[in-house]
Amino acid sequence: MTMHFFDNTFSSLIHSKNFRYFWIGQCVSVMGTWVQRTAQTWLVYKMTNSAFLVGLLSAAQFLPILLLTLVAGTLIDRYSKRKILIITQSGFLALGVVMTVLVYTNVVQYWEVIAIALGYGVLQSFDTTTRQSFVVELVGHKDLLNGISLNSTVFNLAKVAGPSLAGLLMVKFSLGFCFLVDAASYLAVLLGLFLIKQTHPLATPSKKHIWSDVKDGLRYVWSHAEIRLSAEMMLIVCTLNYNNNVIIPIFAKEVLHSGAQTYASLLSATGAGSLVAAILMSYLSRFGLQRNIYLMVGIGTAALQAAMIVVHSYGVAMILMVAVGFCNMLFLNQSNAGFQFKIPNELRGRVMSVYVLLNQGTTPVGSLFAGGVMDIAGGIWGFPACGFLALALLVPVLFSQRRLVARWWHGATTN
Repeated sequence: MTMHFFDNTFSSLIHSKNFRYFWIGQCVSVMGTWVQRTAQTWLVYKMTNSAFLVGLLSAAQFLPILLLTLVAGTLIDRYSKRKILIITQSGFLALGVVMTVLVYTNVVQYWEVIAIALGYGVLQSFDTTTRQSFVVELVGHKDLLNGISLNSTVFNLAKVAGPSLAGLLMVKFSLGFCFLVDAASYLAVLLGLFLIKQTHPLATPSKKHIWSDVKDGLRYVWSHAEIRLSAEMMLIVCTLNYNNNVIIPIFAKEVLHSGAQTYASLLSATGAGSLVAAILMSYLSRFGLQRNIYLMVGIGTAALQAAMIVVHSYGVAMILMVAVGFCNMLFLNQSNAGFQFKIPNELRGRVMSVYVLLNQGTTPVGSLFAGGVMDIAGGIWGFPACGFLALALLVPVLFSQRRLVARWWHGATTN
């Protein structure tokens, strides 16, 4: 029984040496990224004492994704994904070194942090879409859903451990040391990429204009009803309900009257819930897409955040953050699988660029909204304002496509 569970849960890692190299490298690299994000947010809040400027930092990092991701998707379909990742990860390494030097020498200023965040965003526009599209090349179609789930597990292992590690490093060492750890972490993923051996990388050279290729990807998403409904739900949920980095530091200080360690602990709580969800979906991936669960967690994550209006204690906040992380992970996992399910390989980069655009590119809007609300009404309103607005927007979307929603609700799986 134990071996059966292990084989089903980790099938893509067992069957693909290339995916093992990629996955292990990602584990280290994404851990460093979460250390960097946690430290960067706390640095800016200490420098400015402004929720809006923290929101502006998040917007700066994700604005390039909004502007560049669809174009990135066309280039990803044309060139070797492994080579693109080597370039982007090397760029992240260089930015990490610059940030480390600025913080260690005590000359860092707010505008410099914003400029570096913009640089990260430009690289993420290409890196995130490439990583999402690269999984199928490493694991094949048979293990695709399992590979997607395990790739998500990497992110959530880091969400659990990264903020906690950042909090520890900030207390025991310094903010600068957090950025040094981030810079060093990119060496692991670069090593994994250099070890990967591909005989026939998927790339489709095209003489078409880039905007023509962009339209092909958008047309594919719009013409497939199930992907279109997922896209509409993602536009709402990912814009409004994935702003933990902006909301939690202000919530920790103004509502719980605590500091960096509580901020890191709440982020880790969301990561813990996400990790449980990712492992669960890795096991359930053999049953196909779980559309009924997808609907429940899409509504559930908004409802949980709306419920934060009555939370004023650390213990209750930790429990709800675990539940929010669980719902968020299931929602993104099923969105990712729904976008990748049966799409032609020559369109994969373009279709997944739409997924990344909706997942991360809309973050500037949500970040500025959450930061602005908290500056005006206080930290207690960050989560509820986003949660109530998301629920209000989800109702007409789901009602307008009620027949498809009914099929999803009553059909346990989509194979």
